[in-house]
Amino acid sequence: MTTRKNAVYRLTEGPIAKQILFFALPFLGSSLIQQLYNTVDLIFVGKLLGTEASAAVGAGSLIITCLLGFFTGISIGVGVVAGKAFGARDKKRLHALIHSAAGLALAGTVVLTVIGVAFAPIFLRWLRVPEEILPQAIVYMRIYFAGILSIIGYNVSSGILRALGDSRSPMLYQLMGGIANVAANALFLSVFRMGVEGVALATFFSQGTAAILSIRHICRLDPAYRLRFKDIRIDRSCCVQILNIGIPAAVQAMVITLSNLVVQANINSLGVASIAAFTAYFKVENFIYLPIMAIDQANANFAAQNFGAKRSDRVITGVRVSLLAGISLAIMLSGTVLLFSKGFFSMFLNEAATIDLGVLIARTTFPFYFLYVMLEVVSGTIRGYGKAIPPMLIIVGNMCGVRLIALRILMVRFHSAEGIAWVYPITWLTASICLAVCYLYERRCFVESEPASEC
Repeated sequence: MTTRKNAVYRLTEGPIAKQILFFALPFLGSSLIQQLYNTVDLIFVGKLLGTEASAAVGAGSLIITCLLGFFTGISIGVGVVAGKAFGARDKKRLHALIHSAAGLALAGTVVLTVIGVAFAPIFLRWLRVPEEILPQAIVYMRIYFAGILSIIGYNVSSGILRALGDSRSPMLYQLMGGIANVAANALFLSVFRMGVEGVALATFFSQGTAAILSIRHICRLDPAYRLRFKDIRIDRSCCVQILNIGIPAAVQAMVITLSNLVVQANINSLGVASIAAFTAYFKVENFIYLPIMAIDQANANFAAQNFGAKRSDRVITGVRVSLLAGISLAIMLSGTVLLFSKGFFSMFLNEAATIDLGVLIARTTFPFYFLYVMLEVVSGTIRGYGKAIPPMLIIVGNMCGVRLIALRILMVRFHSAEGIAWVYPITWLTASICLAVCYLYERRCFVESEPASEC
C-alpha cells in the first residue's frame, strides 16, 4: 500500500485482516459523520423553524429515498466493476469505466432533476401530505432536486475512490461537507432567516463541497485513468456492466423501502407508544448496524479487487475474516446495548412504559443480530464476484415476501410490538441460509473458472 498524495491502495496483496479492518474504519467514520449532520439538520429545523417545517422537510423523504436509490445502486455497480478492473491492473478498462460512470451520472442528473422538479407536487399529493405544509414541502423538494448533481457526483466519485482502495479520502471529504452543512444552516436559518428553502440550500452546499473535493481527487489520479472532462462519454459495454450490478442493487433498496412501509403501517396500528418505541429502537440499532455495515462495505471492495486479480484464496479468506470480525462485533455491541438497554432507550424516550417496550423489542432482535452480519457480508461478496441478481432476488424474496407473510401471521396471532419485532430475526435467518447456499455455488464457479473479460 502506498502513501503518496492521491494514492490508490491495492487490496490484492498484504495481510488480509489488517487491510479489511483498516479499510472499514473510514467507512464507519463516513456513516457517523452522515448521522451527525443529519442530526444537526433536525436540530436546526426543529429549534428554529418549528414543527410544520420539520414535517415539510420529512414529508417527501420516501420519494427522495426511492429516486436516489437508483443512483445508490449505480454507485455500487461502479465500485464493483472499478474494483475488478483495478485489481486486474487494467488501466485502459479503468479509464473507460470512470468516464462512462461520469457520463451516466450527468445523464441521470438531468432526468432526475426534471422528474423531481416537475412532479414534486404530484408525488407529495400521492403521499397525502397535509395541505398546510404542502407548499413548504414542494419548495424543499424542488430545491433539493435542482441540486441533485452534487449528491450523485459525490456518491459516484466516492464509489470509484473506494474501489481503488481509498476509503479515507471520501470520509475526509464528507467531514468537510458536514462542516459546510453546519455553517450553511447557521447562515441561511439564523442569519438570513430563511425557511425550508434554507435547509435545502444547506444540503446543496454541504454535498457540493464533498462532491467537488472528491471529483477533484479523481482528476488527479494516475494519468492513465484520471478523469478528464473532455473524455467523458458513455461506453456501451462498460455501462452494461455497471447497470448489471447497479440496477439489481437499486431495485433491492427501493423494494425493501416500500415493504418497510407495510411494516410501519402495522407498527402505527398499535398506537403511539409502539410508534415511539420502534422509533427509538431504530436509533439504538444504529450503534450496532453502522460498524457492521462498515465491515460489509470493506469486504465488498476487497472481494471486487481480488476477483479482478483472480485471487480466489484471498476472497475466501476475506469472507472468513469479515464474518469473524462482524459476528464478534455484533455479539459485543448487542450484548453491551442489552446490558445497558434502559440507559440507551432513555436517551430517546421519557415514559417508563415506552422505555420498557423498546427494551422488549431490543431483547427480541439483538440476540440474533449476528445473522444480519452473515446476510450482509455474504451478499456483498457475491456482488463483488459481479453477480448482483442472485442476492437481489434472495434479499427481496425474504425481506419482502417472507417478511410480509411472517408479519401477517404474527399480527394475527399476537398483534403486539414483540410480534412485529420477531419478523426481523426470522427473515435474517431465512435470507442468510439462502445466501450461504448461493455463495458456496458462486465460490465454486469462481475457483474453477476464469473471470470473463470486461469492458
